[in-house]
Amino acid sequence: MKDWAAIFDGERACVIVPTYNNERTIVDVLRRIRAYTRNIIVVNDGSTPATMQALSAAFDASEMPEMVDYSPNRGKGYALMQGFRRALELGYRYAVTIDSDGQHFPEDIPSVMDCHLANKDALVVGSRNLTADNMPSKNTFANKFSNFWFHLQTGIRLEDTQSGYRIYPLEQINLKWPITPRYEAELELLVFSAWRGVPVTSVPVRVYYPPEGERVSHFRPFWDFFRISVLNSILTFGALLYYLPVKLLRSLQR
Repeated sequence: MKDWAAIFDGERACVIVPTYNNERTIVDVLRRIRAYTRNIIVVNDGSTPATMQALSAAFDASEMPEMVDYSPNRGKGYALMQGFRRALELGYRYAVTIDSDGQHFPEDIPSVMDCHLANKDALVVGSRNLTADNMPSKNTFANKFSNFWFHLQTGIRLEDTQSGYRIYPLEQINLKWPITPRYEAELELLVFSAWRGVPVTSVPVRVYYPPEGERVSHFRPFWDFFRISVLNSILTFGALLYYLPVKLLRSLQR
């Protein structure tokens, strides 16, 4: 059995956990992550006091994970960039990102890390089973829609461009990229990384969707889908004006 704590330390890797009002699930998620590493950064994205109260009740001062805490809520994209910034300040080179709502399985960290160890320069995406019985139909449609545009914009095929379960090579992330603050940021991070020449690969991961009455989601179907559609239009123009010419130039220089 691998010593994952030692591997995380050797790789200078951490786990970034953005959270927004996930007080019912975050403690369990963090405890399960701690089975593999204590290199954890929680980004509290303007949650109500209940989130910090849950953490304080579960962990004493010596066990409390590294915190990035701000208010008001700014969105997942902003939270990720703040997490990346803090990770780099602490000397980390790689960051696993995992949601705090219980949908991701921390027990898949070994699979994701094994993929990273075989592809150290790559951005690794945890690919969910989009045909699972409990996958909401709107999520399946939105992901297929996103996959199509990502392929058009980068020439890369991915099965799950909306998964937040990833490993980022932090030194390849430009903190000055014009990342939008909400859900669509994860697509932008994929596209900008691919345009920069960062390899993108994927590994299967599990996903848990609670029954409808128990599900906590901050996704706004109409407005978030509208924002993603506008973003894809902008990124497609960017691919035509920037990425494709750069790609042609790179091929000519080989």
